[in-house]
Amino acid sequence: MDESARFSAPVSIPRPRGSRLIEAFSPKLGRRLRCFGRHAFDQWIRLESDPAVLVFCERPLALDEGDNKRLIDYWVRTRDQEALLIIGDERPVPNMTSGNASLPVRSIPLAELAAARILIANWERMLPCMIACRSCLSNALMQAVADLVSAPMQLSRIEREFAPGDPALVRAAVFSLLHRGQLQAPKLATEPLSYLTPFEPVGERQ
Repeated sequence: MDESARFSAPVSIPRPRGSRLIEAFSPKLGRRLRCFGRHAFDQWIRLESDPAVLVFCERPLALDEGDNKRLIDYWVRTRDQEALLIIGDERPVPNMTSGNASLPVRSIPLAELAAARILIANWERMLPCMIACRSCLSNALMQAVADLVSAPMQLSRIEREFAPGDPALVRAAVFSLLHRGQLQAPKLATEPLSYLTPFEPVGERQ
């Protein structure tokens, strides 16, 4: 976790009645997080998989609105800005002030999550591989994979190039490089992950 993060831990609130509790480990944060409901979980995957997102925090704030509390689902910091996210609630919310900063509040429509369902499903498969292998990935393997993928290359070929090594480690290295923004795989937004999925260096496409 980035020690300079404006929000580093979620507010303590009970799980909303009827909502599903989903727990996950975030490689980006280096800790476990608890998502209240599938929509919050899907948005976590989008934040976790986006290399432009440097750090985030789930449920950073709860706004008092009379007898009700309106939950801010995520605080997010990218290279260029910070923002607060509310999922599925399109009522306007003015910018909020934290310290001396004014933070925009952005609504995430449920239709936006639905449109990203293929990418979300792919990362839901890739993240467990990354997490399970993270303590076994060497810098040498990561660099070797990055050096190999100098042009678009299918996952099956990448694994063959490192045979007879452990294919799970090679796969985890590919996914970790994608997670860091050192590789890209545009087809993951439109097609299910497979051995035919091509990975390529960042900047390959014009």
